[in-house]
Amino acid sequence: MAGPSHDPSLYRDRDVVPIRRALVSVSDKTDLLPLAEALAASGIEIVSTGSTAATIRDAGFPVTDVSAVTGFPESLDGRVKTLHPAVHAGLLADLRLEDHERQLGELGIAAFELVVVNLYPFVQTVASGAEGDTVVEQIDIGGPAMVRASAKNHANVAIVVSPESYPAIIEAVRGGGTTLTQRRELAARAFAHTASYDTAVAAWFAEGTLAEEDLPAHLTIKAERLATLRYGENAHQRAAIYTRVGGHGIAQATQLQGKEMSYNNYVDADAALRAAFDMVKPAVAIIKHANPCGIAVTAPNALDPIASAHLRAHECDPVSAFGGVIAANRTVTLKMAENLRDIFTEVIVAPDFEPAALEVFRLKKNLRILQLPADWRQERMDVRLVSGGLLLQDADRFPDDIESVAKDWQLVSGERPAEEEMTNLIFAWKACRAVKSNAIVLAKNSATVGIGMGQVNRVDSCRLAVERAGDRVTGSVAASDAFFPFADGPRVLIDAGVSAIVQPGGSVRDDEVIAAARDAGATMFFTGERHFFH
Repeated sequence: MAGPSHDPSLYRDRDVVPIRRALVSVSDKTDLLPLAEALAASGIEIVSTGSTAATIRDAGFPVTDVSAVTGFPESLDGRVKTLHPAVHAGLLADLRLEDHERQLGELGIAAFELVVVNLYPFVQTVASGAEGDTVVEQIDIGGPAMVRASAKNHANVAIVVSPESYPAIIEAVRGGGTTLTQRRELAARAFAHTASYDTAVAAWFAEGTLAEEDLPAHLTIKAERLATLRYGENAHQRAAIYTRVGGHGIAQATQLQGKEMSYNNYVDADAALRAAFDMVKPAVAIIKHANPCGIAVTAPNALDPIASAHLRAHECDPVSAFGGVIAANRTVTLKMAENLRDIFTEVIVAPDFEPAALEVFRLKKNLRILQLPADWRQERMDVRLVSGGLLLQDADRFPDDIESVAKDWQLVSGERPAEEEMTNLIFAWKACRAVKSNAIVLAKNSATVGIGMGQVNRVDSCRLAVERAGDRVTGSVAASDAFFPFADGPRVLIDAGVSAIVQPGGSVRDDEVIAAARDAGATMFFTGERHFFH
C-alpha cells in the first residue's frame, strides 16, 4: 500500500517541494495525456481512478489504481473511490512535522505532492436541460474533498483543478518541484473552484424547492471574470466583466468584430436589449447613456421589417443617435446594415446577422458586433448593489398578452380610441419602461417621436419630450411611467397636440388631472401599474 519513501529533510524549511507521487482524477480530460507523459518521464508515481486511470494506461503510461492503494474496490457505481484514509492521510499529512512523517510510516501510507482533480460536470448537466437523478449523479463528493484537503495542505501539496495550469506544473516537474508561492496560488484557485461548484449545486436545489414567488433567505452570486476592461465608467476607474454561472445574457454574447467592449458599451447594450425585446414585432432600440433616443417596430407591410424598424427608431432623434448603441430583436439584414453605413455607431447587438450584413460592417472596423447566445433570455430577477448589501427584485416585465390587459385599462377621459391609436398607446406604454424616470414617451405609428427622460419633475420631462418631437407631436400619443402629480404635465402634452395619454393613475390629484384631459377633449387611460426605471 505504501508508495516511495520520503526524506523529511526534503520538506522541512524548504520552499520547493519535489514531486514524487501524484493523484490524478479528472472529469475533463483536456490535455491529460501530455501531463501524464511529463509525470511518467520524470519517474513520478501516478495514482488514478476509473476512466482517468484507463485513459492514462491506454496511452501506455504506468498508473496505479486507487483501489490498489486503499485495498478497497471502487463501489456503488463509482460513488466511493477515494474516500479512504490511505488517500486522505496522504493528502493532509504535513511533512514539515516529524510526527506526521512518523505516523505515515507506521500506517504504511505515502504522501502525495501533486493532486490533479476537476469535478463532475454539474453545471453543464443542468445547462443541458437534465433533471432529477441525472443532475444529482453529477454532484461530486470525493472530488471536492480531495481538492479542499490538498488546498489546505498547500505547504506540502500542489492542487491543480484546471488544464490551464498543466503547463506550469509540467515546467515545475522538470525544474525540480513546485514553489510555496505557486502552491498557494493554486490553493486559492482550488477553493474558488469548489465554492463555485457548491454555489451551482445550492442554486439548483433552491430553484427546485422555492416557489416562483419566493425570495431566497440566503443569496449567493457566483461569477467568473471574463475580461479586464480598459477602464470603467471613467478613465480613472478599474473595471472588468464577469460571467454569472447559468447566465444567458449580454455577458455571454459573442463579439464578432470591432474594438474591445468598454464598461459603458456593456451597460448601454444591456439597456438596448431591454427596450428592443419588450416588443413582439421586429423592433430596434437606439441607446445613448443608458437611455433610449429611439425605439420603433416595423412599419406595416415593410419589405425588410428590421431595417424598417431601425429607420423609424433613428428618425426619432438622429442627433442623439450619433455614437449610439443599437439592439435589434431579429436578425440584422443587409438592408439594415446599409442603412447604418454612414451612421457612427458604437455597438450593434442582435440574435444573428446575415453574412452580407457582416460584410458591410467589416468596412467599419471599430464597430463592435455582438451576437446573443442562442438561449438568450431576459432575467427573472434584478440585482443591484448598495453600500453594505444588495437589492433583489422581480424584473419589470410586461405580460405576453399585453393587448388583452390593455382592454382592462380604465378609461377616465374621452372616447375609447380606434384600434390604430390603441396600438400606439400600447407601444408607448411598453417603450416608456425602458426610459429612465421621470419618463415621458411620445409615439406615432408605433415609433417614438419624442422622449423626455431622467428629469427630477414630470412636467420638465413633458416639455423635453414635446421639444424633441417638434412638429411630430401633433396627433401623437403619450405614455408616462408614473402618475402625474399635477395637471400641469398633461396640459403641456395636450396643448402641444397629444391626442391620448396612458399613465398609471393613483395621484391624490387624479381628479384635477382627469378634469384637464376632459376639458381638452383628450383620451386618458389609467393602467393601475407604474414602470419606474432608475
